[in-house]
Amino acid sequence: MVTEKTLPPTDRPVTLAVLGAGNRGSVYANWAAEHPDRARIVAVAEPRDHHRKTLAERHNIPPERTFTSWKDLVAAGKLADAAIVATQDVDHVEPATALARQGYHLLVEKPMAPTEEDCRALVDAVRQTNVMFAVCHVLRYTPYTRLLKRVLDSGRIGTIMSVQHLEPVGYSHQAHSYVRGNWRREDESSSMLLAKSCHDIDWLRYVVGVPIERVSSFGRLSHFVRANQPAGAAERCLDCSVESSCAYSAKKHYLGMLRRGQTGWPLHVVSNDLTEDGVTRALREGPYGRCVYRCDNDVVDHQVVALEFAGGITGTFTMTAFSEQGHRRTQIFGTQGSIDCDGEKVRLFDFLTDQTEELTVESLGADAGSGHGGGDAGLMDSFTRALATGDPAHINSGALESLETHLAVFAAERARHAGTVEQVVPVPAL
Repeated sequence: MVTEKTLPPTDRPVTLAVLGAGNRGSVYANWAAEHPDRARIVAVAEPRDHHRKTLAERHNIPPERTFTSWKDLVAAGKLADAAIVATQDVDHVEPATALARQGYHLLVEKPMAPTEEDCRALVDAVRQTNVMFAVCHVLRYTPYTRLLKRVLDSGRIGTIMSVQHLEPVGYSHQAHSYVRGNWRREDESSSMLLAKSCHDIDWLRYVVGVPIERVSSFGRLSHFVRANQPAGAAERCLDCSVESSCAYSAKKHYLGMLRRGQTGWPLHVVSNDLTEDGVTRALREGPYGRCVYRCDNDVVDHQVVALEFAGGITGTFTMTAFSEQGHRRTQIFGTQGSIDCDGEKVRLFDFLTDQTEELTVESLGADAGSGHGGGDAGLMDSFTRALATGDPAHINSGALESLETHLAVFAAERARHAGTVEQVVPVPAL
């Protein structure tokens, strides 16, 4: 329970500090700008000049609350009710712990941290300081997930026996983020399963409704390696004689987006100068113009995880780069019926009547380009409501289950490397 002295008054918007003004930090901050009666961004810490200045200007943050380092923000004393920690994965725990000690409530981007030890340390800090805490497992907060949970909890398909879930990362997203981009190397970020799919494992635990007890996993980096570089290919797509026949061409992808007027994610990650010259220069000089077969990436490009939940429920999860980027797809098999769903529609087949019912969610799809199907907004709505009311029950991705599902991911990675079946260590109640 949060002590009364840490609660913001309910007659004003809650105040938020943003650490990390990249894509995710800006998305959450933009929600506040769109809901000024609910939340205000009052401080930002970001080392990159362009990103820091852009967010500060968007939210009218004064210079004395605009910092190049999170350490400077901490040194300034408590400036807000809560902090959004959207730094790189390896830089979550230290600032989040320092902020918790100052009494900031915390919204932390997933994954919590790249190691089990750091995840536990963060949860310990939250427990010791008694602040409210949410992990950005945005899939839990979508209208689609709420609909699916209502159907499952109603018992309409009986007892869940098995589930299978597919995350089609998409060939271009893989090339952008996990071959050329920030999450391409485990030593600089984390495993692919943790960086991209920890909230899929978390989502499966949430919809099934019981803990994951055992896991095994298979996967590897197969395609994006030097041995697969086509004959005649260059180190950069702009210099490549076979670029026009390559599906992963940076020229095709990024300059194609620009010419179609698509200047949002991921193009704004490539360059701050969204002109033909600016993007071309970024492809010439920066990491996103490299041949996908000549990068320093080491994360997997395809992986499967086998899961056993409490009570003997079985599940499989597949993550693949080799797909069109689109909605996650899930099948759930129960004793009285089955469900086939895709992020927009829930199709329920009833064994007794042999009838299929289709339930549709009126929302955007669950892909990364549409606010995770309303999950980003749902997360911010829930977190700010918890702050305003002092009731952490509004948070649906708190410390306990988030740690539990992170531990399942770490166990799956141990299993993949060792060829074993691994137990998921239970998390004691906080």
